[in-house]
Amino acid sequence: MLNNFQDLLPEVIFDAAEHLGGQCTGRFLALNAMENRVYDIELEGGEHIVIKFYRPGRWSRETIQAEHDFLKACAESEIPVVCPLTDDSGQTLFEINQVMYTIFPKRPGRLEPELKADQLARLGRYLARLHNVGATFKATPRLRLTPDAYGREQMKFLKDEKLIPGTFEAKYEQLVERICDYIEPFFKDKEYVLLHGDCHSGNILWRMDEPYFIDFDDMLYAPPVQDCWMLTGADDSYGLEMRNQLLEAYQEIRAFDNTSLRLIEPLRSLRMINFTAWVAKRREDGAFKAAFPTFGTERYWQEQIETLSFQYEKVAYRENASYV
Repeated sequence: MLNNFQDLLPEVIFDAAEHLGGQCTGRFLALNAMENRVYDIELEGGEHIVIKFYRPGRWSRETIQAEHDFLKACAESEIPVVCPLTDDSGQTLFEINQVMYTIFPKRPGRLEPELKADQLARLGRYLARLHNVGATFKATPRLRLTPDAYGREQMKFLKDEKLIPGTFEAKYEQLVERICDYIEPFFKDKEYVLLHGDCHSGNILWRMDEPYFIDFDDMLYAPPVQDCWMLTGADDSYGLEMRNQLLEAYQEIRAFDNTSLRLIEPLRSLRMINFTAWVAKRREDGAFKAAFPTFGTERYWQEQIETLSFQYEKVAYRENASYV
């Protein structure tokens, strides 16, 4: 199945794209996506669609369908998302050569790397509404963002696969365990809702002054602060100002637990650990080899250890810092 995914031929892409009708012109563009294969396809008559082939082995059919169901619920609540197209029976998930795929309408838009105050206010209110919808999904088959799932289990994979050379393994493992042990109590009794999960500015497109959220591939259960910190990112004074503007608008719609702000650095730490394992799991993929040419080298792991060491210091410091 993975070979079918990595070697998608144009005729296979076009056959899949024509599943819902229409005829491809032969013009298509590979879009910037590493985890999945995503293409902008031109149809006769000038219409464009976006087709997404899911990497085999990452998500089950039920897990992907949960994403589509959540998008539908968000759209019904007038939250700006892009829902997949359906066939005559209402299905949104299809398969070709044992590779699952879905088709989206193309929505034009631009990225905004630096968000203005009015844009942050719009996003804050939309995020609150999105989290309200997510709170109604109690048992969807998606991951739960915890120190075990995004920290210890990822370390176990790296260790079992013997991917960390020599003495670097013990140092990296010690850091992961130290961080996970330290932050675990912070998650106790915190609210978890179904949310975007990867809500950075690159996953928000703007048309005129209105945004819409894209790429819910990493949708999961997590404290609501996960989407908020991803949008505002930096921990300097500029980032804090952005976060305050976002949360002020958010709280017009939905209550926000200010004590959950202490989770920002723990969540950032888990994202780093999970990302390292994510790259490792795709180390044989040509796109990943090109993007991470030093992966597996002593230099690479030394950099990971230095970065995670600095992050641990931030986690410990932030526990005593004011977030309000």
